[in-house]
Amino acid sequence: MEKTWTHTDTLAVPPAGSLLADRPAAPGTPATTAAGRSRRLRWHLAEMALAMVAGMLLLAPWWDLAGTALGLAGALGRPEVAALVMATNMTVGMTVWMRYRAHRWRAVGEMAAAMYVPFLLLLVPFRAGLLDGDALLLGGHLLMVPAMVLVAVRHRHETPVPVRRHPAVVALARRWPTGLALLMGLDMVFDPKVLSPWTMLVLPGGYLVIGLARGTLRGPGVLTTQLLGLVGWVALTLVAVTAGGRTAAWLVAFGWLAHAGWDLAHHRSGRVVPRGYAEWCGVLDAILGVAVILAILTTG
Repeated sequence: MEKTWTHTDTLAVPPAGSLLADRPAAPGTPATTAAGRSRRLRWHLAEMALAMVAGMLLLAPWWDLAGTALGLAGALGRPEVAALVMATNMTVGMTVWMRYRAHRWRAVGEMAAAMYVPFLLLLVPFRAGLLDGDALLLGGHLLMVPAMVLVAVRHRHETPVPVRRHPAVVALARRWPTGLALLMGLDMVFDPKVLSPWTMLVLPGGYLVIGLARGTLRGPGVLTTQLLGLVGWVALTLVAVTAGGRTAAWLVAFGWLAHAGWDLAHHRSGRVVPRGYAEWCGVLDAILGVAVILAILTTG
C-alpha cells in the first residue's frame, strides 16, 4: 500500500538535514538562519555525493556484464565513453535520491546537467588531443563540484513536491548507510582477499577528523578514548607488519571486526560521529573483516 509523503517518511537525520524542508520554517528558527541554511546546503550536497557513489557502485558491474555479453567491452573502455557512462551512473543514483527527497523535476534535470556538461565540454579538447583520458575524467569531476553547488544554491528556497512512497521503500531508505556499505563491500564478498595490515591505520582516522570538524571531541573523556583507539590500532598494525604471514592476516581480520564493535558502540551512544556514519562504517568493517577470514580459510 502506498502512502502520501509526510515528514515521518524522511530519513532519520537532523531537521536541517535536507536542502528542501518539509514545511516552511518559522522566522528566526535555526532552519532560517544563515548558519542553518548553510548547514542544510552542505548536507544536501553530501547526500548527492553519496547517491552518486551508490549509483556508480550499483550500476558499473551491469555495464561490464552488458559490454561483455554484447561485445562492446572495448567501446565502453574508451575514455570518452567511460566518462559518459560514469555520468549516467551518477545521474541515476542522484535522480532516485532527489525524488525521494521530494525535489522538483526541474531541479533534478539541472543537477543531471551538472553531471554531464563538464564531461561534454572537455570532450572537445580531448578529441583535439589536448587532454588524455585521465585528464578528461579528473577535469570532469572537478568541474562537476561547482556546477552541483550552483544548482543547489539556485533551488535552495523551493518547497517540496508531494511524493508517494511505499513503506518498504521508506524502510530501505532509512537504512541507506547499510545499503551503501553493502555496495562498497560487494567486491570483497565475491572475491575475498587479505588486506594489508597498513589499511588498519584508516580505522580511527574518520572519527578523529569528523569529531574535530563537528566539535564533538570536547566531552569528558571523549578525546582520550579516541586517542586510545588510535594508539591501539597503530600498535595492532605494527604487530601485524612485524609478524607477517598468516598471523598478520588474522590480526588484520581481528582489527576490522574490532572496529565494527567500536562503530556499534558509537552508534548506540550517538557521540562523536553521526549515527549514519557509524552504521555505514560498522557494516563495511564487518564485511571486510569476514572477507579477510574467508580469504584466509580458502587459501590455506
